[in-house]
Amino acid sequence: MATPLQYQVAVIGGGAAGIFTAINVARLQPEWKVVVIEKTGKLLSKVKVSGGGRCNVTHACFDKKLFPLFYPRGASLIKKTAHHFFTTDTIQWFQERGVELKTEPDGRMFPVTDTSQTIIDVLLQEASRYQVEFRLHATVEDVSKENNQFLIRLGNGHFVRATYCCVASGGMLQERSLHWTKTMGHTLVPPVPSLFTFNAPSNSLIKLMGVSVPQVRVRIQGSKFEETGPLLITHWGFSGPAILRLSAWGARWLQEKNYQFTIHINWLEGEGWNSANLSAHFDTQRNLQPTKQLLTSGLFQLPKRLWAHFLSEAEIDETCRFATLSARQKNKLIKLLTDQEIAIAGKTTFKEEFVTAGGIDCSQIDLLRLESKLVPGLFFAGEVLDVDGITGGFNFQHAWSSGYLAAMGIADSPNH
Repeated sequence: MATPLQYQVAVIGGGAAGIFTAINVARLQPEWKVVVIEKTGKLLSKVKVSGGGRCNVTHACFDKKLFPLFYPRGASLIKKTAHHFFTTDTIQWFQERGVELKTEPDGRMFPVTDTSQTIIDVLLQEASRYQVEFRLHATVEDVSKENNQFLIRLGNGHFVRATYCCVASGGMLQERSLHWTKTMGHTLVPPVPSLFTFNAPSNSLIKLMGVSVPQVRVRIQGSKFEETGPLLITHWGFSGPAILRLSAWGARWLQEKNYQFTIHINWLEGEGWNSANLSAHFDTQRNLQPTKQLLTSGLFQLPKRLWAHFLSEAEIDETCRFATLSARQKNKLIKLLTDQEIAIAGKTTFKEEFVTAGGIDCSQIDLLRLESKLVPGLFFAGEVLDVDGITGGFNFQHAWSSGYLAAMGIADSPNH
């Protein structure tokens, strides 16, 4: 065996959580040697692409009681981490290092520069300042513990020995990448995708790709899952915050259905219409403006292309007036507007912002230190834990919070 490289701390994973852990350990224990082991040739690759290349750093929610409600899985851990490193701490941390964040109307927070490179640069500058080492193109094949030291076997034949090991390898798309945690007694909650868009390839709506509605209600038939918010029609189906939130909350349920399910959309949710009050509204219009054409009536704040599509689907001619609208046409149009049924067949990963539900079972983790209850000195941070948030900066906030808490736990450990 090649002579192992010796460190106090080895962090597995060069993403947001891993590098934030490494920076904070090295800051708290400046004498220690800290290494980040990354299997690819790139650090912070998810930070680079997130938010369309702008990096959605966190979310402007400043209520610690409310914050855990944005996490379909892992809310109990988020309750703890929020008390130690919260949104306000993230904003301050970046601010103190010259990075100002701005808040968009939907609560997402980005650097004022509108480029993720700003975030990458400040993290790597901090890593350099505290002399964090990086080993790239280094796949972790196995981790074992002997004589109170972790021995990490890398794919290139090298070994790393460390007093503490923090696993921050991100959402695991394959369980086998963490097989060694099972050997140590940990339970892996099987990974399933979260944050994805819904495919409806056979639906005529996809001709309207690019059309969006700011407030719809989407319900998944046969389930308790329902969301309101913006919806975007794409060339393969549906995206937008309402859909992405549904994909997060329903991640396991939808996987069990093999992503074959039915959604119901109320396109007029933002205007307060449902099937009951809409029927009366049409009758009122018949009396008030009988000769008015439906197509040009401006009755709802829907995009014109979408309104024309619904009229066509309800077999209503472009020249149809309120007075000549038949009861059958009216009922069909109301159904389309307030309770359109759409068959979904499959999913598409949302850009590069894929997230997985699943990971290390949080019940086996000390939630105040993020240390394994089974293996002293083994810590976890970020998405490798069975924690995931909805879209909007919540997954990055978990990376910063858990990275900070794991670093505190390592730096304060009794056996160094």
